[in-house]
Amino acid sequence: MQQFSWQRAVIKVGSALIAPEGDRVSARYLLSIARFITASREAGKEVILVSSGSVAAGRSMVPVKHNASIAEKQAMAAIGQTQMMANWQRFFDFPCAQVLLTAGDLRDRTRYVNIKNTLRELLNHNALPIVNENDTVAINELKVGDNDNLAAYTALVSQADTLIICSDIDGLYTADPRKDDSATLITKVDTIDESIYGLAGGAGTSVGTGGMRTKIEAADKCAQSGIQTLIVNGRKGDTFDSLIEGYVPGTLFSAEVNATKARHLWLTHTLKTSGNINVDAGAKKALIERGASLLPSGVISLSGSFKKGEAVNISCDNTVIAKGLALYNAQELAQIKGLKSNKIADVLGYDSGEVIIHRDDLVLL
Repeated sequence: MQQFSWQRAVIKVGSALIAPEGDRVSARYLLSIARFITASREAGKEVILVSSGSVAAGRSMVPVKHNASIAEKQAMAAIGQTQMMANWQRFFDFPCAQVLLTAGDLRDRTRYVNIKNTLRELLNHNALPIVNENDTVAINELKVGDNDNLAAYTALVSQADTLIICSDIDGLYTADPRKDDSATLITKVDTIDESIYGLAGGAGTSVGTGGMRTKIEAADKCAQSGIQTLIVNGRKGDTFDSLIEGYVPGTLFSAEVNATKARHLWLTHTLKTSGNINVDAGAKKALIERGASLLPSGVISLSGSFKKGEAVNISCDNTVIAKGLALYNAQELAQIKGLKSNKIADVLGYDSGEVIIHRDDLVLL
């Protein structure tokens, strides 16, 4: 088995594990996963859960004798979501937090930043974020479509270093092990190319929407952003014993670059800046020497008409020292520059956080 290490992971659990009978939630496969989450948190690691199963959980409560319509499936999701959340909460003595997303939320710059900030605060307050697609309101144009790729997007927005996909199969094989006895498990994939995609089969169950191809797609997205991906069998309890010990009892998809370097490259070279924030010497020292976030008290002046979530340069004495994503737009920042963080709400009537640019969204140049 391959060895691995991690600090912040997104764990994706599919419908086949949440609702193995297809019409109600079950604890059959979840106890081992819950133990792994608890043990990981006790070891100082951070976990975000992406959980399928709301439609399957609510299916028995919206009985139909025909193929369910979109509205009926959305009703199933609305009822089943509470069942799924309650099913998870009973395993833990810390709070579980529901986070429902659509593709539209992930595409919109402001909502994307809000999602990131919310997940960050939930982790800061020791809650377990449980993410699912908002099937109650999502239509085809706004759906991610499968929770493998939703888990990949969640790993990206939460700046995780690892994605663990719990499946009903041990990992990626050279052929479909359910049809070919000669199929062997591929323990490590360093490069995802067409030959890897060619190994993908169809969906494993009638409950979930994601087959092996969507898992490879998720791993591909993550690899390019410095996030390693594991595909493991969530039906086997000893899977999680191995993970706790730092071994991958499945397939490990390596990250192309480390997460820090990937984010540095993205912030430095990909994002175009929409403005500039001029800071004083004290703020410069805090950013460079302490790796601090940028506070409004250190802002002297600004230029540009940047929006919340857009990239801006940070300058001191006419020299650009950093680049980051603004949590306030230019108009808001013009009103609160130079103030203490506890005065933001007094001036604006609300606040989007105590910092102007969080250290996680900032790179020194």
